[in-house]
Amino acid sequence: MPREQIILECTEAKAEGKPASRYYGTKNKKQQQAKIELRKYNPFLKRHTLHREIK
Repeated sequence: MPREQIILECTEAKAEGKPASRYYGTKNKKQQQAKIELRKYNPFLKRHTLHREIK
């Protein structure tokens, strides 16, 4: 199975001491081996922030 379930977690919320938002998705392990970083909306901070893949 080439697709893998991933969790994207907010990096900026941890630094500010607020709850981190999480998004769930999949990625193709064969084509993208590095960790994913996307800008997603964080409802606790009310703005778009950098979300990084965690295990």
